[in-house]
Amino acid sequence: MRAITYDRFGPAAEVLVLEDLPTPNPAPGEVLVRLHNSGVNPSDIRARAGGRPGVTKPPFPKIVPHSDGAGVIEAVGEGISKARIGERVWIWNGQWQRAFGTAADYIALPSVQAVTLPDQTSFETGAILGIPGMTAVHAVLGGGDVAGKTVLISGGAGTVGNLAIQVAAASGATVLATARGESGLAAAREAGAAEVFDYTSDNLADQILEATRGALVDRIVEVEFGKNVETNTRVIAERGTIAAYGSAKDMTPVLPFYPLMFKAVTLDLVLVYLLSEAVRSTAIGSLTGLLEKGALDFRISETLDLTECAKAHDLIAEGNRAGSVLLKC
Repeated sequence: MRAITYDRFGPAAEVLVLEDLPTPNPAPGEVLVRLHNSGVNPSDIRARAGGRPGVTKPPFPKIVPHSDGAGVIEAVGEGISKARIGERVWIWNGQWQRAFGTAADYIALPSVQAVTLPDQTSFETGAILGIPGMTAVHAVLGGGDVAGKTVLISGGAGTVGNLAIQVAAASGATVLATARGESGLAAAREAGAAEVFDYTSDNLADQILEATRGALVDRIVEVEFGKNVETNTRVIAERGTIAAYGSAKDMTPVLPFYPLMFKAVTLDLVLVYLLSEAVRSTAIGSLTGLLEKGALDFRISETLDLTECAKAHDLIAEGNRAGSVLLKC
């Protein structure tokens, strides 16, 4: 099978190699998936570039990158029903703590990590569900029902942020969002945000509170925790939750501890790779329900051939995109 591999950290064009590897055989409890698409995420780029704190070399001698993907089950290992053969599925944690991910023609992995893809959902959409889709759903709904509540989504033009707006709106919340630039603000508004704010504004918190007539926000979905913690502390309600899934611009933030404590704020640090079995099952159920209702619109910026993996990594690293980047396997 064709596979993209790397054995050292470095620039995408220098370390990513197209190889012909043996097609894996599914072990007991596993399924073999013929991949149609592989999703490329910022975490894949950081892993390949050696950008994770404290990691000085790849954890395996050879790595096939990418955790997200979608395709069809072609074979099953011992203990898995043959009825799964032919099933359309999407993948989660394809390359999390494993050597071989989805940037290949095939992947063999535990059966539970291949989730049934609704009939009306495309393989392209399926390749976005593992990290962006699950992060958005868990960040919005991980604390329970948001119907009738006010939810603020940071970075509403980004892949996760835009999906989070849609999840919150479809779940009955009043949605506020931040973004930047005319196109970003428009994208957040089109996704379902009732009010949209430019996150570069010096008086962002004042603008939010003016729009809500002083009412505080029940839940915040945050992509830049450290940079926005002061604003969020001002606008969050008592017993509210800040669900943060990123803090790239300030990786060692200082907290306004007492202002947060005296509102009894919950800080939920969202990492979908490490969800418990029960929490993941709930999130998958919520995501499947939204897909079946047609409530989510997944924006795709580029779909490239598997052989153009390095270009896909560079597109993600540049950051100038309006949607996900996929590979056609």
